[in-house]
Amino acid sequence: MESAVLEETRSSTRDHFDPDLQLVESTRNGDIAAFEELVRRYDCRLLRIAQQVTNNLEDAQEAVQETFLKVFQKLDQFQGNSKFSTWLIRIALNESIMKIRRQRYKYEIPLEYESQDGEHTPMDVADWSPNPEQLYSRAELQEILRKALGGLLPAIRITFVLRDIEGLSIKETASVLGIEQTAVKSRLLRARLQLREKLSKHFKLPPTTQPDGGWPWRVSTSPLD
Repeated sequence: MESAVLEETRSSTRDHFDPDLQLVESTRNGDIAAFEELVRRYDCRLLRIAQQVTNNLEDAQEAVQETFLKVFQKLDQFQGNSKFSTWLIRIALNESIMKIRRQRYKYEIPLEYESQDGEHTPMDVADWSPNPEQLYSRAELQEILRKALGGLLPAIRITFVLRDIEGLSIKETASVLGIEQTAVKSRLLRARLQLREKLSKHFKLPPTTQPDGGWPWRVSTSPLD
């Protein structure tokens, strides 16, 4: 019985292990090199996310710099209730949004966006997250995907980037955006279907023959996660 409890505890510890915590603690103790390592780990990732919000490389770079400055100054406020990366990305998103608001852009990021008929009921579709990530890593296709992503509503685009490109879980994505997990799944569904339609102009995606005029894409019964 005791061994079973011990194994369950170990499993729980593994599930909640955050590889950044040691660096966070070292930074809190004055180790600047530890913070520099955190910057190296997340600099490129945060820049990709910030660019999706600001649509401008220079603004994105400034937002990332502000993010790391704020993280360094407020590291004592990190309580470990979520992963460090989740907390970091949330700050980067906020800094990116504040950046475009300070610039007085007409464009805003309504993270609380809902369609006029409300959030759609989540459907089961195939998780094709590896595909956009592969596209993103290939230079000749980056521009195609960038334009396709740019055509999505901001809230849907950011949700897609966090989950399907950056690899956050549904729970982590919901935590970063401050929305329910069902809303994350709804936005992912809409993003994936809209992107399939946009990318079909450049790639051969297998249509289904549906006489009822439904979505012309194959829909799987695998869970949306």
